[in-house]
Amino acid sequence: MRISGGLAKGRQTAAKRLLSKASGEERLRPTSSKVREALFDIIKNKIDGSSFVDLYAGTGTVGLEALSRGAAKVFLVEPNGLRIGAIKKNVEEFGFHNKALLVKCRADEFLRKAIDKREHFDIFFLDPPYHSEEIMNTLPLLGEKDLLNKDGIVIAEHYVKKKLPETAGKLRIHKSYRYGDTMLTLYRSKDEG
Repeated sequence: MRISGGLAKGRQTAAKRLLSKASGEERLRPTSSKVREALFDIIKNKIDGSSFVDLYAGTGTVGLEALSRGAAKVFLVEPNGLRIGAIKKNVEEFGFHNKALLVKCRADEFLRKAIDKREHFDIFFLDPPYHSEEIMNTLPLLGEKDLLNKDGIVIAEHYVKKKLPETAGKLRIHKSYRYGDTMLTLYRSKDEG
């Protein structure tokens, strides 16, 4: 997989190694380059200088792309040690070590710790396994607590047949985008219309 824009455009990530070593439930389904480009086109006016959370980092390509395109700080959340090691290698090779924070834990653990610390972020990207219930478990945590900065967004990548809730606490669907079997659903705070 290659970074498609910004400072690291064209750089190869370590995804190939991770994909060949995964099996069964551990198998990764990285965000395709087409969907990744669409994602960053959707958030292009928000990415520069943002705090970006790649909540299900996997290969780390989306988080690395966010750094390449101008995010000030990216949190790459991933419980798998092998994946964290590969992401760390890319972070160092790309020169992003001052802007990337690798967090080895599950998404819900990261969110609970952030809630306890009263942390706030600009963009959350959720891309859990398509046929899991992770999004349904994560959205309520994001919607019930004030984890988003003013004008912050949550964007979820999911299988087109998975219906996401119209609202989740303080969040409401703003818009959905379809790319083949993939949907990107954008949530904003209800207060921001």
